[in-house]
Amino acid sequence: MIIIQVAGGLGNQLQQYALYRKLVRLGKEVRLDISWFDQVQMKETEHTRRVENTPVVTKRVLELRYFDRLIFEVCTEEEKTALIGGDGITGKVRRKLFPFTVKWFHETKMYHPEIFDFEDMYLSGYFACEKYYSDILYELREKIQFPQGRELRNAELAREMNAQEAVSVHIRRGDYLKPENASIFGNICTEKYYETAIRTVKEKHPEAHFYIFSDDIPYVTEHYQGDEYTIVDINHGKDSFYDMYLMSRCRHNICANSTFSFWGARLNGHEDKMMIRPTIHKNSQIFVKEEMEQLWPSWIFISPEGILQ
Repeated sequence: MIIIQVAGGLGNQLQQYALYRKLVRLGKEVRLDISWFDQVQMKETEHTRRVENTPVVTKRVLELRYFDRLIFEVCTEEEKTALIGGDGITGKVRRKLFPFTVKWFHETKMYHPEIFDFEDMYLSGYFACEKYYSDILYELREKIQFPQGRELRNAELAREMNAQEAVSVHIRRGDYLKPENASIFGNICTEKYYETAIRTVKEKHPEAHFYIFSDDIPYVTEHYQGDEYTIVDINHGKDSFYDMYLMSRCRHNICANSTFSFWGARLNGHEDKMMIRPTIHKNSQIFVKEEMEQLWPSWIFISPEGILQ
């Protein structure tokens, strides 16, 4: 049995679910472990230090539950314990003194092809790489269907987007500006990055209209003025995930270094879409063009300096 730990925000949850679906398609016996959401509070956790190396944890909920068509099997505590031991003292002793009995795989790089050869393993990671599930994105779009929301403006905007050359632009600031996070995620999606991204789209689609999504509405209201821009400020709190829905309704997508907007682009079903992302997700990464083109097929890469790669 393979068990995948589900953790993080909606974008990360969808990536873990996507890997789950890919392994199921390969005939594997797979379960999801959702216990992280019961364990994590507003504090640093061992999992977060190991996987994401970020000192700030935002309290999350299992947003996969919001999607009616997402059917998955959850592991039992006994199934999890069989692979890695329990969460108590006994499990810790087993992992320390008898590591050869523990089958726990931790993500350490962008792509691990060996995952597809596992039969019995507990997987911890965010698995953001497109190559893991690029061949089943059509299936994932069918399964990841947003429920009907309470805010009627979302449906109106979706129709408006469908009637024009709509482009989503995700500008994430908020927690990325905190000193604890800035060294990891900051200064990647710079103003130069967005200037080049918007210019790249306009060169091919001069009539493009840009829908700006952000957690810093005052900033984007000041910086994106004019008839070609629409600031989207509809969905808040539990309804925030509808922003991903609206991103997916656009014809093209300019993403932040955020899995949330990555999935807005992935759920976009337009065959001729332009998907733009920064060359790196974290400052610890090194961009290798040939490698990224293989791992993220069909994506366009722009550096923090605003250079189209």
